[in-house]
Amino acid sequence: MLRCSLAAALLEDAAKDDRFLTLAIMNDRNDHPGRGDACLDLREHGRVPEIMVSFETSCKVYRRMTDHAPLELEHFLPYRLSILSNRVSQAIAHAYQDRFDLSMTEWRVIAVIARYDGHGLSAREVAGHTEMDKVAVSRALTRLVAAKRVARRTHDGDKRRSVLRLTAAGWKIHDAVAPLARAHERKMLAALSVEERRALKGILDKLAPVAEKD
Repeated sequence: MLRCSLAAALLEDAAKDDRFLTLAIMNDRNDHPGRGDACLDLREHGRVPEIMVSFETSCKVYRRMTDHAPLELEHFLPYRLSILSNRVSQAIAHAYQDRFDLSMTEWRVIAVIARYDGHGLSAREVAGHTEMDKVAVSRALTRLVAAKRVARRTHDGDKRRSVLRLTAAGWKIHDAVAPLARAHERKMLAALSVEERRALKGILDKLAPVAEKD
């Protein structure tokens, strides 16, 4: 198989010049006694260039071609989870992006601030809860504050720490989008039995701390 693979590659190159090729893949009888010679003669007519390639060279070429081990993404769990997450986020985003001129990052920020409204989160805490890049979250917050959907306030009179709250406009967006997100979740979970839903929750609960350690 090694010889055939190399021969095919050389023949393909020779075909580009409209030339004919005699390929002799030779073993060194002194170094490798007993292996014998293999010769593939593809000459049809006319003078033919002859290329001599050692068995060792053919092995090296073959190994270089097979050194890589691409991930089988269709079976790779992190990739599959990422794709599923993107699909779900995109499906929900269609319902609010144009209607409210809202990005996915901005919606996640609004959802997190609403969930922890009683705590009064700082920008760093919002980034921590979203598990998103801090710069992306900071830009989303800047835009939401400028649009008067989020307000920055001092925490208990402490000017050194500001907390984030949804404004009336922010809550209006949240109250319109949250039911759509829940409806999409119900649609997805409808494909699972009650036992499968419990199993899925248990698996996600187990995997979350493992991923966090990495």
